[in-house]
Amino acid sequence: MLTRRIIPCLDIKDGRTVKGVNFINMRDAGDPVELASQYATQGADELVFLDISATDEKRKTFAMLVKEIARNINIPFTVGGGINSIADVAPLLEAGADKVSINSAAVRNPELIDQLSKAFGSQCIVAAIDARNINHSWIVHTHGGKNTTDKKLFDWAKECENRGSGEILFTSMDHDGTKNGFAIDALAKLHELLTIPVIASGGAGNTKHFLDVFSSGKADAALAASIFHFGEIKIPELKKYLSQNNIPVRL
Repeated sequence: MLTRRIIPCLDIKDGRTVKGVNFINMRDAGDPVELASQYATQGADELVFLDISATDEKRKTFAMLVKEIARNINIPFTVGGGINSIADVAPLLEAGADKVSINSAAVRNPELIDQLSKAFGSQCIVAAIDARNINHSWIVHTHGGKNTTDKKLFDWAKECENRGSGEILFTSMDHDGTKNGFAIDALAKLHELLTIPVIASGGAGNTKHFLDVFSSGKADAALAASIFHFGEIKIPELKKYLSQNNIPVRL
């Protein structure tokens, strides 16, 4: 049986790790290179870095940060933020990233997924989807949750898979930063719909939430930020708890 993955996420703004609630009210959470090294040592399976303030001017700076991160960890990591073309991806992979995450640009230009998966392989391409439940329908949002689209979560996730995405990273905007648990029902439906792995994001607050997201939500991986950044949950203890509850994890 495939092991379930624990993935700390570092949202990076101006070279620092930040974390908010429901995509707003950001606060500083530390140096991303130091945090990355700590998580790798603690037993994280992968890491995700999102440059939430990405602009063309900062892309070179972010590539330098990616290179520094790669020097300090020995686990796979994904980077995203401001990726709009093949030209944006190559420098990040060359700097040491294993995968890239695309979100707003893919919604704006779905063929970007086809292009990137053809150029770099689907295993390198993670389609990140931010969605909010509006009138009982999960609606996709872009630009850090600021813009509402006409796309629906399940249709868009399936299209991303069909176009060549190797994984789906689904963040529930309603659950993000609340520590009230993941969007279990939506995740279970994504599991039924897709053949590629689904990473759950948004809502982790305690170890039971991780058990629920793997057992009931059927997620392949669970991503969290603040509970790791501020030491509320330690990765070794979380993995021990999951293992004791028959969730296969890498110890």
